[in-house]
Amino acid sequence: MPSSRLPGRLSGRVRATAAPPIPTARAWAARYDGGAGPMLDLTQAVPGYPPHPGLLERLAEAAGSRACAGYGTIDGDAPLREALAANLAATYGAPVGAEAITITAGCNLAFTMTMTALAGSGDAVLLPTPWYFNHRMALELLGIEAQPFETRAEDGFIPDPERLAAALTPSTRAVVLVTPNNPTGAIYPPETIARIAAACRARGIWLVLDETYRDFLPDGGAPPHGLFREPDWAEGLVHLYSFAKSYCIPGHRVGAIAGGGAFRAELLKVVDTMQICPARPAQAALAWAIPALAEWRAGNRAVMAGRARAFRTAMAGAPAWKVDALGTYFAYLRLPDGQPDAMAAAEALAARHGLLALPGPFFGPGQERHLRLAFANAEESLLAEVPGRLNRALA
Repeated sequence: MPSSRLPGRLSGRVRATAAPPIPTARAWAARYDGGAGPMLDLTQAVPGYPPHPGLLERLAEAAGSRACAGYGTIDGDAPLREALAANLAATYGAPVGAEAITITAGCNLAFTMTMTALAGSGDAVLLPTPWYFNHRMALELLGIEAQPFETRAEDGFIPDPERLAAALTPSTRAVVLVTPNNPTGAIYPPETIARIAAACRARGIWLVLDETYRDFLPDGGAPPHGLFREPDWAEGLVHLYSFAKSYCIPGHRVGAIAGGGAFRAELLKVVDTMQICPARPAQAALAWAIPALAEWRAGNRAVMAGRARAFRTAMAGAPAWKVDALGTYFAYLRLPDGQPDAMAAAEALAARHGLLALPGPFFGPGQERHLRLAFANAEESLLAEVPGRLNRALA
């Protein structure tokens, strides 16, 4: 007998937030008949090689330890905070102390908790487009306006500091930069980051710098930026980092926030509410891995650079598809003229040709002619198959 009870009301904010993009795209693949060969899934940024054996051993040992079964400190265990602070100091050539580090249950939660501390209902956060879709979703769920700022293919998808400064409004509480970028792979020059940081400081606006992919930057020796060398950096900068890609452990959900002063005092309230403490076995293993696996990470950086070169070379076989940007983990492709817009094209590629990519509209307004492919997921032999499947989509 059917229930006569009325369903309870659900959050209007959550209902108004679009469904997660990756499950949506993967649902298209359910109709694929396998005729073009095995499915090539280039949707999610997944390390295309296994974790280091020594890291796996320490993860297993820590998971079975009684010490890691109890609560830890809310901002993360001291050995990992100290190891990451030392790594940041070495990378950026600036003093960064463990007291500024907060370990989180993944970088998405790091972003959500940061935004909870920085802004609220009625406030706005500027996101350059194309944006990382989970950033936009987090802001929507928090009732914070995601303020789009267009970056252009002709500029290499690098935000123009003067245009960005002019786009700031009285309601803008923070600017978010993702470099190396997801979805374009673009690497923001240090001068660009510095000029945007200066514009934010002049207006009393926070700069949130997400450097999830910094360990895959070309090894040029110079720091990615000089913001940590500013003596008062903690008064306007929040830095986000993820261990998922660099250490091949996305399933363990470990990220980090670097930020101090008044921000950190408020952040710790949010952290204690949302996570209590991050999972401890991975923290124990990573405290060893940061200094011990430097050469291994450098080798993986070379692997990713090789896949980027292989993808670009392979795309010469699909000249109708323009690579508008490429770097670290991602390629951002422009659809050929005369083809359907990105949503229809991505669905057809998945359902008919066994190539899963994410359509540009998932990454914000004005992206209807682009697809994102996470080439880092696949070995070079599989990447060589991509042009053929793209070309068959034009037939």
